[in-house]
Amino acid sequence: MSEAEKASGQLDPHSATPLYIQLANVIEAAIRAGSLAPDRPIPSEHALADEYGVARLTARRAAQELRERQLIVTVRGKGSFVAKNPPAQA
Repeated sequence: MSEAEKASGQLDPHSATPLYIQLANVIEAAIRAGSLAPDRPIPSEHALADEYGVARLTARRAAQELRERQLIVTVRGKGSFVAKNPPAQA
């Protein structure tokens, strides 16, 4: 996925990159750009699925990917939040 595609927030279902990785990349770009502020919630899995036209499982896997990248933390019963100190971009 190109930087332009990340910035536009569009997912390419014909790409070799899985949709959940593409979605995680879009959310990461929003975090890095400051659109999603530290210690603030990200949209719910349901909202992400609706917004990007993907299955809820895809949104869930994207959230898992973001947790593995240490960009978000999930609090049971409250939702997922942008990490207070996300790691520098690799």
